[in-house]
Amino acid sequence: MKPNSIMIGTRKIGLDQPPFIIAEMSGNHNQSLERALEIVEAAAAAGAHALKLQTYTADTMTLNLAEGDFFIHDEKSLWKGQSLYDLYRAAHTPWEWHKPIMARCKELGLLCFSTPFDATAVDFLEELNVPAYKIASFENIDLPLIRKVASTGKPLIISTGMATVSELDEAVREARAAGCNQLILLKCTSTYPASPENTNLMTIPHMRKLFDCEVGLSDHTMGIGAAVASVALGATVIEKHLTLRRADGGVDSAFSMEPEELRSLVIETERAWQSLGKVAYGPTEKEKASVVFRRSLYFAADLNQGDTITRENVRAIRPGFGLPPKYLDVIIGKTVSKSIRKGTPVTWDSLL
Repeated sequence: MKPNSIMIGTRKIGLDQPPFIIAEMSGNHNQSLERALEIVEAAAAAGAHALKLQTYTADTMTLNLAEGDFFIHDEKSLWKGQSLYDLYRAAHTPWEWHKPIMARCKELGLLCFSTPFDATAVDFLEELNVPAYKIASFENIDLPLIRKVASTGKPLIISTGMATVSELDEAVREARAAGCNQLILLKCTSTYPASPENTNLMTIPHMRKLFDCEVGLSDHTMGIGAAVASVALGATVIEKHLTLRRADGGVDSAFSMEPEELRSLVIETERAWQSLGKVAYGPTEKEKASVVFRRSLYFAADLNQGDTITRENVRAIRPGFGLPPKYLDVIIGKTVSKSIRKGTPVTWDSLL
């Protein structure tokens, strides 16, 4: 299938379409279904095209241990001092919430799909008939999971954070071999938040060419600059985490967008896409009316028939009804064919 023919639900994704904007809820519901539904409403009001969930339990993610490899010691981590199990227990979206969240999305015209983290989550999401799947960066080396998701035949989005070219090649080959013919790769930097200097957006066109698929950006930077820039490099999908207010706290709140920022993202990425256009020179249709305000040659003094044209009596000025300024040296020294009033545009028939 051609890279520009991907459909998620009724939404076409490709270079000929405005960017597809995904609002990632992640754990920003703070274990409140009411808050989760408010995030859905905020995403829809901001103009996002889809809302994405994450489908796992703490037990499908890790072991219930609070020591050694299962405890977060990294001083720079947002989650320092927690066990992996406790972190995932706090962040997970209860599976019984998926149906009401998806129902609210449907009411508001939002597509809703999820990131499964194991085979049981895929089976569960298939029962809900999700329109697409996302593989998270940390799972892009989980080839059995990728094969399981790809076998559904649904569009598949894979975040590429941390993956080498060879690892991505394996993931893409396995996905396609298992039945995926609608693939999107998202450039991703798996730090939270990510810094612009580590975002490496130039990878986007390279990835499109290398894997012959749609590409986008899973963006963990603050603000919208990286996302807007990515559109100029061919990103057709942009995913950003969404919260109601960062001040409310939560596992992902520190690097999540607020609704007003998401609205700006939707608007500015579409403007960036609109501005790409095509290779074009010369005045556009809209510019043609402005051509008259270019400079051209005008007589700057009253002249009698037979007078000589000098640099004092002819000037290159606005508007643009006279000869182009490039002819100034050509007409200097020539004589006028008739009486001329100051402010008359220079034309060939006014010269001898």
